[in-house]
Amino acid sequence: MHLERVTDTAHPDYGQAMALYGISFPEHERREAFSQAKILSDPAYHFCLIRDGERFAGLALYWEDERSLYVEHLCILPQLRNRGYGAGALGVLKQTGKTVILEIDPPVDALSRRRKGFYRRCGFVENPYAHVHPPYHRGNAGHALVVMTYPRALSPEEYRTFAKMLRTRVMADAY
Repeated sequence: MHLERVTDTAHPDYGQAMALYGISFPEHERREAFSQAKILSDPAYHFCLIRDGERFAGLALYWEDERSLYVEHLCILPQLRNRGYGAGALGVLKQTGKTVILEIDPPVDALSRRRKGFYRRCGFVENPYAHVHPPYHRGNAGHALVVMTYPRALSPEEYRTFAKMLRTRVMADAY
C-alpha cells in the first residue's frame, strides 16, 4: 500500500477521487470543488490517493508542517472498507514520526462509537479540548468534533497551535 499525491485536477483519477469524497462526507464537512482544486498546489496540502498496487482504494487528505500532520479527510471505497486500507494509510502517515491529528464526530451513536474504536485500535488517543471545526460554507456554523492524536495527546499549547493553524491556514480558502 502507498499514497500517491495529486497536485492537479487533470490527474486521471481525480474525478473518481472526488466522487468518493462526495459520498463519504456530508456537505457541511467537505470543501467545495473550487476550494479543493485551488489548494492542490499548496505545498503543505497533500491530496493523496490510497493505492494497493495500482488499485485505487481511497483518499488521505492532509496538511503537513514541521511537527505534525493534520488529516482533514480519510475515506475508503465502500466496497473495500473493513479490509485494512484505512489502518494501512494511517500507518504510512504515522511512519513520518510526526504527531498525527484528526477529528471525529462525538461518539453518540453506534457508527461514531465504532469509528472512535477504529482510531483507538490504530493507536490514537482522545484529547480533552472542546473543539469546533470552522464551517466549510459561508452561512454555516462550525460543528463540534473530537480531536484524536497519535502517538499522544496534545499539550494545551500544541492544541492552541493546531486550532490556530486550522482556522488561519487550512480553512483560509474553504469558501
